[in-house]
Amino acid sequence: MLVRHARNKRKTTFSNHWMHKYSNLIIGFTPIQLNQLWVSDITYVEAGGSGVAYLSFITDACSHKVVGWNLARNLRTTGTLAALKMALRTLKDRRAGLIHHSDRGSQYCCREYVELLTKHEVRISMTENGDPRENVIAERSNGILKTEWLYDYKPDSWKSMVAYTGKIIDLYNNRRPHQSIGYMVPEVIHQTGKKTEHKWKNYHHVNGHERTNRK
Repeated sequence: MLVRHARNKRKTTFSNHWMHKYSNLIIGFTPIQLNQLWVSDITYVEAGGSGVAYLSFITDACSHKVVGWNLARNLRTTGTLAALKMALRTLKDRRAGLIHHSDRGSQYCCREYVELLTKHEVRISMTENGDPRENVIAERSNGILKTEWLYDYKPDSWKSMVAYTGKIIDLYNNRRPHQSIGYMVPEVIHQTGKKTEHKWKNYHHVNGHERTNRK
């Protein structure tokens, strides 16, 4: 049984800024290959005596593998950039049509982040109204990592917090079966390209009404 933990929500997205915000390119889109769609998010983590940490991560939407991550002490762009650079290193070549999807936070809209995506010919997509369902795969990864591992961990140092985060992401990628990808583990799908029946939701609007596609 999933037990929900009551937590004080910290704001990690600041979208009321002057920087350019991109359109949502993935409305109704279902990835069928690796490196077609990456989804990004930032979440906060209680870091014991070290205060609060911010976990930036990027997930491949087809395999559900976390391909890039970084744990930072603050919400500056350096954390999201480090996660993106890690993800980009996993690409053996430039994948035509790869989409990077995120919220409209300043970390994703800033010049450095946009320039790095553009340099690697990655298309930029962003949520439009702040609804978590516009970035449902990233939200799901976020929930699994925090509910199953991070909520109950009490680190005694920043070094141990970073090491533990790396360990649980490795478990998430290599050992945890995911219902949404046919009870496979992300790394197997990412290495083999094995096709699975994806069971996730797309939300889009038709004539002003929300339609849900279960996939």
